[in-house]
Amino acid sequence: MIRNVVDKRAVEAAVIDAQRAVAEFDGACQWLASARQGPMEPLAAEVWVFDEDLARVVLVKHRWRGWVPPGGKVEAGETPREGASRELFEEAGLQPELLSEPAAVAVRSFHSDWPVTLGLSYAAVVDVATPFVAEPGQPVAWMRLDDGWESCFPDDVVRIRQHAAWMAGQVGRN
Repeated sequence: MIRNVVDKRAVEAAVIDAQRAVAEFDGACQWLASARQGPMEPLAAEVWVFDEDLARVVLVKHRWRGWVPPGGKVEAGETPREGASRELFEEAGLQPELLSEPAAVAVRSFHSDWPVTLGLSYAAVVDVATPFVAEPGQPVAWMRLDDGWESCFPDDVVRIRQHAAWMAGQVGRN
C-alpha cells in the first residue's frame, strides 16, 4: 500500500545524495534505481550529529526503535537533506549546518508492517554544550561511540562509528 508517493524533486535529490554518500549499504543505489520505475514509498532521512571530538553522537529514544539518530519521513515538497534538517530540529532542537557529503545511504523498513524504503543519513558536528529541546516523550542524549546502545538497527552502531573514523581522517586532508 502506497501511503504517499515521493515527488520528482525529492527522488532526484535522493539519487544525487545516494551517489555522493560516503557509504552505501544494502545495495541502496541499485534498489533506488529499480524503485524509481514506479511509485515509491516515502523516503527517510536522519542526521548523525557528532561532538567536536567525534567521540559521541546524538540519539533520540524512540518508543519502539530504541536509541536512534534523529530523523524520519521526508515530507512532500522536501528533499531528503531538508527533511533531515527539519527532523533534527523537531526531535532535538538542533539546527547545525549539515556536512556537504551525505554520510550513508541504506535500504530498510522502519516498522515490521511497512515496506522497505531508502534512508539517507547526513552528518553534522555540534558543541556538546548546545542544549537539546526534545519532543515530548522522546528523550535526546549524547551517546559515547565506544559504548553500545539498544536499537532495532544494531548495524547503526558500527556504521556511525565508521563514519566518525572517516571524518577524523578527513580533518588532516582539508
